[in-house]
Amino acid sequence: MASMRLVTFEADGKVRPGVLNEADGIFDLSTEGFASVLDVIEAASAQHVSLEKFASDTEVDSAYTLGTVKLLAPIPRPRKLICVGLNYRDHALETGSEIPAVPTIFNKFATAVIATGDEIKLPKVSKSPDYEAEFAFVIGRGGRKIKADDWRDHVFGYTIVNDVSARDYQRATTQWLMGKTFDTFAPMGPWIITADCIPDPHNVDVRLEINGEVMQNSNTRELIFKIPQLIEFLSSVFTLEPGDIVSTGTPAGVGVARKPPRFLQPGDDVVVKIPAIGELRNSVVAEA
Repeated sequence: MASMRLVTFEADGKVRPGVLNEADGIFDLSTEGFASVLDVIEAASAQHVSLEKFASDTEVDSAYTLGTVKLLAPIPRPRKLICVGLNYRDHALETGSEIPAVPTIFNKFATAVIATGDEIKLPKVSKSPDYEAEFAFVIGRGGRKIKADDWRDHVFGYTIVNDVSARDYQRATTQWLMGKTFDTFAPMGPWIITADCIPDPHNVDVRLEINGEVMQNSNTRELIFKIPQLIEFLSSVFTLEPGDIVSTGTPAGVGVARKPPRFLQPGDDVVVKIPAIGELRNSVVAEA
């Protein structure tokens, strides 16, 4: 499969899947009969279509460019958005937590997903909205009871997630869900890069800046549970499906662990930078 960036974009009043070329031209995959990026992932993973054709077509037939469209999240309503908590050694230590022996898993609902360029809306009911830069992988071929050694057969690609978290809601009970899934609390994107773009996903820089100040700066080699282990663990319980997104956790530097704490504020400009993928940028506003 050729290296490429898959996007979901809005143009001419229609939401379309596309392939982005090196010159930031977009080949509209709806012209090939695909209704969504999820359709593309399913077809490619089932080997019903070869993406190499579209990679070459983007060089000669780009009806749109990044500057003329609105990017949406690459999968605006994922079937599953699965998150891993306390999965960086440096983050576990800064929170005073023990290194977990079993992955901590929670999820976010699809209603939390927004795109790069969209606004993170701070809920009036929370006093401690926080940021979490995360490297995420996207399932291609699904399955149940997948062996760790077979993980590459099931990863379609990678994207960026900001696991925005209301710490007061998160810590109100032992269940984290309600603090994690406020509307707009899952910025994602700007695109999905295919797996061959990153030969080693366990050596990827992850960085977050607020208003130009570096708040998080680490590398996925700090992951406690790596992608093979996560796929085996998750699929031992439930079926992984094409397009499922697994956000692998956040490194040290979150706002709640700082002294004094540094929570998100209206007017903030938050950028997650993973050079191997791109940049996910969102402004912060107060909820109306």
